[in-house]
Amino acid sequence: MTFDRDSTDRDPSVAHGRPDGEEPPADPVEVARIICLRQLTAAPKTRSQLATALAKKRVPQEAAQVVLDRLTEVGLIDDAAFAQTWVESRRRDRGLSRRALAHELRQRGVAVDDAKPALDLVDEESDERTARALVEKKVGATRGLAPTVRTRRLIGLLARKGYSPQLASRVVREVLEADGEAASEDET
Repeated sequence: MTFDRDSTDRDPSVAHGRPDGEEPPADPVEVARIICLRQLTAAPKTRSQLATALAKKRVPQEAAQVVLDRLTEVGLIDDAAFAQTWVESRRRDRGLSRRALAHELRQRGVAVDDAKPALDLVDEESDERTARALVEKKVGATRGLAPTVRTRRLIGLLARKGYSPQLASRVVREVLEADGEAASEDET
């Protein structure tokens, strides 16, 4: 087999068959499609997240809109499904409260109408059950500490997960009482 050194498809100095080495201008719609598909391959994304990624790559807004509309049409972008999956996952893995989940969805650009059905599955009772499970899991690690320190640490745990101060105080007090120690009154 012999190689023809003059062939433009084998000469690395000749890009895309053009003798001047310049690449042809890319089709913005194709560029946008490739960027979106790469983003979606890595992890599910919201329409807003994809629009932000396209803007960072300086894809013209018209091309971005065409691609985002098409991906929505074929079901590759579905903010309501994203919200549902996000809420289930973050609730199960991190124990986040409804308030924290709503905040995270807003940060990712999920519209209220798309987030509401997913968030409606997290009611006050399930928030309390999740908060109680988190405290019960951590209460053993606080044994031997002063009551005020135990109370503060456990309330802080729930606060970082988005639970209200009232719910956190009540749940911590109840769990500590069940553990045989009264919660510090100055912390609750």
